[in-house]
Amino acid sequence: MHLRVTFVAAARSSTLLAERFEDDRPLDQAGWEEAQRAAAGLLPLAAAELRYCAPTPRSRATGDVLGYAPLVQLALRDCDMGRWRGFTLGEAMAREPEAVDSWLSDPRSTPHGGESLLTFIARVGAWLDTRPGEDGGSIVAVAEPSVVRAALVYALKAPPSTYWNIDVRPLSAITVTGRAGRWNLRVDGAPAQVGRA
Repeated sequence: MHLRVTFVAAARSSTLLAERFEDDRPLDQAGWEEAQRAAAGLLPLAAAELRYCAPTPRSRATGDVLGYAPLVQLALRDCDMGRWRGFTLGEAMAREPEAVDSWLSDPRSTPHGGESLLTFIARVGAWLDTRPGEDGGSIVAVAEPSVVRAALVYALKAPPSTYWNIDVRPLSAITVTGRAGRWNLRVDGAPAQVGRA
């Protein structure tokens, strides 16, 4: 059975430097406007047989603005950051620099008392591997950029450190195709325009 699973990164609710771990803030005005502008290009994904979203307010709101009417999936929640929940990376670094260094360098590390990067990637991967659907079916899931990054690391069987090298922009769409344990990254784009000499 081969499925097509497209992850759409939620619209932002703050500037990048103000992003907080496990951010539960709703979309701000700029996020609403970005999602509305992106809706025309992302609307075709609403035809997916199954439409999901992470439990965060901005993931749910993004899915609604895009016309998906998604079903909330707890397995698509952000990484449990323990006592760092609600902090920016800079705030966590100012309070516990050695702990942040450990967390960034060791995927098994849980200095915040929450979930390790390895556990987070495995949780998101287990969700991906257990999607129901018909052969050739399609699924769309709106989630936080961190969840999309975890899904890509899992799908590509990449080393956990790769997580830190993936930049997922708000409202970007990333597709994997395949089945449990055998996923491929699919890159779609406009065909290149060939100029005449």
